[in-house]
Amino acid sequence: MVDYSKWKNIEVSDDEDDTHPNIDTPSLFRWRHQARVERMEEIKKEKEQLDTKKAENLKKLKEAEQKLIEAKEANKPVDDLEKTFKGLEMEAKEIEKEFEEYQKKEKLTPWNVDTISKPGFAKTIINKRPPKPTEENLTEEEREARLRKFIKENEKELKHFGMLRKYEDSRKYLKEYPNLVCENTANHLVKWCIDLEMQEKHDLMGHVAHQTICMQYILELAKQLDCDPRACADPFFSKIKDAGEYKTSFDDELNMFKERIRKRAAEKLDELVKEYEEEERQKRLGPGGLDPAEVYESLPQELQKCFDARDVKLLQETIAKMDEEQAKYHIKRCVDSGLWVPQGSEDTQDPKEEKTE
Repeated sequence: MVDYSKWKNIEVSDDEDDTHPNIDTPSLFRWRHQARVERMEEIKKEKEQLDTKKAENLKKLKEAEQKLIEAKEANKPVDDLEKTFKGLEMEAKEIEKEFEEYQKKEKLTPWNVDTISKPGFAKTIINKRPPKPTEENLTEEEREARLRKFIKENEKELKHFGMLRKYEDSRKYLKEYPNLVCENTANHLVKWCIDLEMQEKHDLMGHVAHQTICMQYILELAKQLDCDPRACADPFFSKIKDAGEYKTSFDDELNMFKERIRKRAAEKLDELVKEYEEEERQKRLGPGGLDPAEVYESLPQELQKCFDARDVKLLQETIAKMDEEQAKYHIKRCVDSGLWVPQGSEDTQDPKEEKTE
């Protein structure tokens, strides 16, 4: 059955009622119209004030939440921040109540010629699938440059999304910032996970890894449906909330991803150690391009004792006792590595020859 009660109280026109002959009818009509317009303006102003109040509260909530997350990450006191955050949440609930009261009052407002109907064909909406982003043939350098630019422009938003945990919070945030639903976000989160694991922030790595898999699942869903990833955020979060095979698959993928991150972080640490060792080795290289540490290890023990004692006379005596070719070989390597630094014309002579003279 159709409920016709809402049609009982309608102000169709400001000049439709009969008036007394002694009343200035045009003036009465103008007054009625002005009073109705003023009531509508008051209602509109109240709505705008509520919208502004809600927006400011939401902004403060986000800032307080970000400060709370950063304080926890830095192991700083959070009592005052939590108190502020809870106060803002209570304020948000009060604003919601005010909205409900406003909506009730709005429903009781009589319809009039300005509100009873709206244009039916002001615009045309075609219900079709969002277009899929065009693939571009980019080089690795171009992709890297684009990723750096994306991170720089969205650094704060990326960090905030990476620190979220609840599915509903993530869904709302991606709805507010749909530009984050892309491959660049997934790539940045993966790199962030590796950096956190290398810094031994294991719990935080697991936290960001969860958001990484959420983004990867959304992108994968978009590939399967052949559509814009931004249109797949809501379907993914609706599906992941149901505890079932989909959620189990998600958790399995998350655990495997974290294991891959640990393995890659260990490999990168090894690479960094090797790079550091190679840099130190390059700094040690002598004038002939040899590493003094390697040359020292290759010397006979009797020559090593000479260098340990820093005894030039003992070195000359030891070389004099050695085979000539062998002595020349070791001395040249010592000079090329910087272990032996000849000084003056006499010092540049072969120690064995100098001794035999």
